[in-house]
Amino acid sequence: MSDQTALVLGATGGIGGEVARRLLGRSWTVRGLIRNPNRLSSAETSSGICWLQGDAMSTDDVVTAADGASVIVHAVNPPGYRNWGQLVLPMLDNTIAAARTVGARIVLPGTVYNFGPDAFPELHEASPQRPITVKGAIRVEMERRLRAAADAGTPVLIVRAGDFFGPKAANNWFSLGLVKPGKPVISVSYPGKRGVGHQWAYLPDVAETMVRLLEKAPALGTFAVFHMEGHWDADGTAMIAAIREASGNRNMKVRAFPWLAVRLLSPFVPLFRELAEMRYLWTGPVRLRNERLVGTLGSEPHTPLTMAVRETLDGLRCLRRFDTHRGKT
Repeated sequence: MSDQTALVLGATGGIGGEVARRLLGRSWTVRGLIRNPNRLSSAETSSGICWLQGDAMSTDDVVTAADGASVIVHAVNPPGYRNWGQLVLPMLDNTIAAARTVGARIVLPGTVYNFGPDAFPELHEASPQRPITVKGAIRVEMERRLRAAADAGTPVLIVRAGDFFGPKAANNWFSLGLVKPGKPVISVSYPGKRGVGHQWAYLPDVAETMVRLLEKAPALGTFAVFHMEGHWDADGTAMIAAIREASGNRNMKVRAFPWLAVRLLSPFVPLFRELAEMRYLWTGPVRLRNERLVGTLGSEPHTPLTMAVRETLDGLRCLRRFDTHRGKT
């Protein structure tokens, strides 16, 4: 087994891709599992990742791809929330089986979904996990299975963070709610209440945090959980201001998120159903505390908000020259 070999499941996605790039930059050998290699972009093909054909839903494929690896980054999710409840746990079980077989550490990007309102507003690593949603219950079960794997000798690292955003982030509030990918930022649809704080996590910062923690793996123990501070927007205005500045549209309008329409359409549109279920995270402040992370790393990787938003908008193809006088691109 090589201490510098990692299998990244979900390497074509936002967090998986960011982790893969940082590992490559530190001279790791990085493998990526993909069902159809023909769908790789030229940039992905030439990224330095060793691509292997296979399916995260196949135990044999994951075990084979993990052979010789010391780390498996489990950053794979079904696209567009399709069949999320039926696919997520079997994929994790395959990762656990592979890690147990080859002796690798599992790394999981975590969320706040596994916490319920009884633990709000400030969340610590050991806060009680009593979710009120289906997705939250699945997140709890994922962490329970990982804890059981750790108790049996498979090391696990979980890094929980706020709402993801970044150049390649998919299935997140920034690209599904606030802005429209591929279009200039004329307006923002904000899901939160006026004056209510919200926590954001820039994917490159999350990836850098994971890699820095991996560099301290011997001191982490068998089961390690850390929370990130990310970008805490105390009243909901900081993210809006950053989008306005990064887009160059000083006349950008801010509209309320169409929660009623989402709720009415949720029985027919899986994405809307998932969004409606997560509304409770926007009705009050929910903040992950990072004292343990800072105590371990000394500081948390942190990209200035406007810079992070600009890179995100650029990746979403939302940055076009905007005429603030005429309101046209």
